[in-house]
Amino acid sequence: MRVAQPSPSTIEEAAELLRAGELVAFATETVYGLGADATQGRAVARIYEAKGRPRFNPLIAHVADIAAVEAIAEVGPLARRFAEAFWPGPLTLVLPHRSGSPITSLVTAGLDSIAVRIPSHPVALDLLRATGRPVAAPSANRSGHVSATTAAHVAADLGESVAMILDAGATPHGIESTILDVTGERPVLLRPGAVTSEAIADILGHLPERPSAPEAHRPTSPGQLESHYAPALPVRLEATSPRDGEAFLSFGPYAPAYDGPLLNLSPRGDLAEAAANLFAALRRLDHSGARGLAVMPIPEHGLGAAINDRLRRAAAPRPPSHPSPPVT
Repeated sequence: MRVAQPSPSTIEEAAELLRAGELVAFATETVYGLGADATQGRAVARIYEAKGRPRFNPLIAHVADIAAVEAIAEVGPLARRFAEAFWPGPLTLVLPHRSGSPITSLVTAGLDSIAVRIPSHPVALDLLRATGRPVAAPSANRSGHVSATTAAHVAADLGESVAMILDAGATPHGIESTILDVTGERPVLLRPGAVTSEAIADILGHLPERPSAPEAHRPTSPGQLESHYAPALPVRLEATSPRDGEAFLSFGPYAPAYDGPLLNLSPRGDLAEAAANLFAALRRLDHSGARGLAVMPIPEHGLGAAINDRLRRAAAPRPPSHPSPPVT
């Protein structure tokens, strides 16, 4: 594994590795992504193997521009409105998969739809342009574990499974993209994220619908598994104060004092700051020597909805591992 600062030469080197079927981790504006050439089945299979990710869980295809989106997906009028409003940026659209697309079925998990986004991070965009192909890139961490927001997180989780990490520092948003399904007549918010429901409502004229019955056993997009983004410690939500032996993840200026392991996501109560700090804080407290992790209530509005979504999944019962079948 090589960790390199982004430059024209290292980005071209990373692009060559991707085209050769290797895995490359890179910064986006949300979290670090674990990239593979989305047109090569063997390369994408290495993502699942490196992460220990179940193969029924689809991936997001990252591309550099709308022309590249149109080569792999059907972009209807409503989808185009969202693309014009939020791309490049932290919104993933689930679109009908275009017939004849070169994307391997491992990216879509065999579905008729495909999750696509155009990231806004300059390193991600430069890498996509240099590669010249769609890049499948889930978060660069072990499946179900806390997402990676620094190159050090990637190295700790994935080690030598990655040929190269483009280290562009901590990611700005620190929380994954919002996922919006626009394959039907009415958009459905599959995963809250860095684009808020309120921002989507500005385009729609109303808040987006949520899935009536999430199918964690057969997700239609990434980020729908019931247990996800989880530290090793058991997580207790809505905690007004920690119990003996717990680490404490607090929020806001009125958090109670505590002598044990303590981190405040945002002492001033700023949800954007809290989102940016969330995964790094979970990782630090996970290694604090505590027996559990207590989390203060987070407001549910704006980015708080995405933070709480991640925390609820982090606190959910842990499922047994899912063995992946061999690629044929």
